[in-house]
Amino acid sequence: MTSSPVMSYSLSQRLIHWIMAALILFNLLFTEGMEEFTEAAEEGQAVTPDMIASANIHAYVGIAVLCLAVMRLILRFIQGAPAAPADEPPLAQMASKVTHATFYLLFFALPIAGIAAYYFNIEAAGSLHAGPLKLLTWVLIVLHVGAILVHQFYWKTPVAQRMIRG
Repeated sequence: MTSSPVMSYSLSQRLIHWIMAALILFNLLFTEGMEEFTEAAEEGQAVTPDMIASANIHAYVGIAVLCLAVMRLILRFIQGAPAAPADEPPLAQMASKVTHATFYLLFFALPIAGIAAYYFNIEAAGSLHAGPLKLLTWVLIVLHVGAILVHQFYWKTPVAQRMIRG
């Protein structure tokens, strides 16, 4: 029995993708609450309820990303993912695989490092979370969006449609 190739992402895969994208961007853009809380705690200053609330929001969003990443990975194993367009250059296919694998690693590493820093006071995890992991996430987002634009406007492939319309 042969199964037909996956042509598009399922509705659940698309929803999780876009929810995760929104949550990740939220946490990347709105870090002030966590930074203010961390700085006050490190300097022995009074931590206000507003600081705690802001830090908790950042933490809860990160935990939500981690939970969604687990769901996303399970769905990917169960439902699969569309293959690269046949005419996509081999180097671009390899770059896509490496980028997606790194995204998946970050979906786990970033929240776990944040949890280790916030809940268990592991300073090295906080430095990793707020430094190289955050920077790598931004770099991959730029590469990801750039690749979508190349597919859409240069190669004229419907790659973006697989995550938008299915």
